[in-house]
Amino acid sequence: MNFADIQNSLPVHAVTTIDGLPYPRIASGKVREIFDLGDALLLVATDRLSAFDVILPDGIPGKGAILTQMSHWWFAQTAPLIPNHLLPDQAGEFARRGITDRDLQLRSMVVKKLKPLAIECVARGYLIGSGWSSYQKTGEVCGIKLPAGLRQADKLPEPIFTPTTKAPKGQHDEPINDAQGAAIIGPVLYEKVKALSLDLYRFGHDRAKQAGMILADTKFEFGTDAAGNLFLIDEVLTPDSSRYWPANEYRPDCSPPSYDKQFVRDHLLALQWNQTPPAPRLPADVISRTRDKYLAALKNLIG
Repeated sequence: MNFADIQNSLPVHAVTTIDGLPYPRIASGKVREIFDLGDALLLVATDRLSAFDVILPDGIPGKGAILTQMSHWWFAQTAPLIPNHLLPDQAGEFARRGITDRDLQLRSMVVKKLKPLAIECVARGYLIGSGWSSYQKTGEVCGIKLPAGLRQADKLPEPIFTPTTKAPKGQHDEPINDAQGAAIIGPVLYEKVKALSLDLYRFGHDRAKQAGMILADTKFEFGTDAAGNLFLIDEVLTPDSSRYWPANEYRPDCSPPSYDKQFVRDHLLALQWNQTPPAPRLPADVISRTRDKYLAALKNLIG
């Protein structure tokens, strides 16, 4: 699948609900719907958009397909580092299960049934977002002491691992330190996902650099099978799980322009919304420009 094919296949209107499938729906997240296929799961990315852990009333047309196709690309790139949850022949899986709708195919993944780890694995190479807020208050991020005098968006001396809890729907994930993370999933598994997350971040940062982008930070999720084998799951290195900046516009001491939903966050912050439901509607130009951001990131990588 090339970029032009994906772009030409995107819907005009946001797809925010997935109905009419002949499979039991077992979970509905902020963006994804999960259906039970019996021997596997069907993950469908809607065009829903969340900010500050609240689902917004307006979606971004085609966002789910863009994120899914970017994840497919990154899963293929990172396969030498760690196996992932995708079943190997996605087209064959769609055909076997009667999934013929083109839009549904673009926004879907048929994946192994795995047990997700109870933490979210965040890797940071730059001081931005909640990491910058924490550093300003304490000089630390998730218990990691950083050098004094760093500026907003400065590149860190080395990438750092800053995991969070995995909060129930409607609640906020909370940052945790190494000791807390090890207590939640066990010290051996914790050290393994910590090392993998940093390796994956460095790999993603290098590939993004080749595409003219800076990968500032990202979130990974992992799961295990019955034998305890570890897999990369969910989405990977997308603008929803990562912060990408255009390399030619990067400078520290500010929040650089980005390819993710920071544009939406900035709009909502300007409204002084209290970050609790119901969220305000998004203007048409914010929706359009946000869609352009997602598309630009995909084009940079695979175009």
